[in-house]
Amino acid sequence: MTRQLRTDRARALRQSSGLAERRIWSLLRAGRCDGHKFRRQHPIGRYYADFACEALRLVLELDGGVHEHDEVVLNDHYRQLDIEALGWTVLRFTNAEALSEPHWIVDAVRDHARQVKAAPHPPAA
Repeated sequence: MTRQLRTDRARALRQSSGLAERRIWSLLRAGRCDGHKFRRQHPIGRYYADFACEALRLVLELDGGVHEHDEVVLNDHYRQLDIEALGWTVLRFTNAEALSEPHWIVDAVRDHARQVKAAPHPPAA
């Protein structure tokens, strides 16, 4: 897929975002979560992450009701494995959690950031 097609696809996904995504974006955008810069519908491999922070190598996924179907659960699992194989951590939340307990997501980002900061750096090559 060309860069322009990826950009167009990401833009279309952002424009069609639901209430839960918009609510969480209002908490993450412009470094509002401890200065961590997130992007919406960020391409990673052949996928688009709902939210991604490059510095933390963190993906946040919000799942609506369709994600409860067995077929979709399996696809989500393989997608998550692919993204994690690229060096990212994936945290999943339901739309209901995003709407009723958005602080859980912000707390999860902060916990992940602390873990990344505390992790020993690999030796320099």
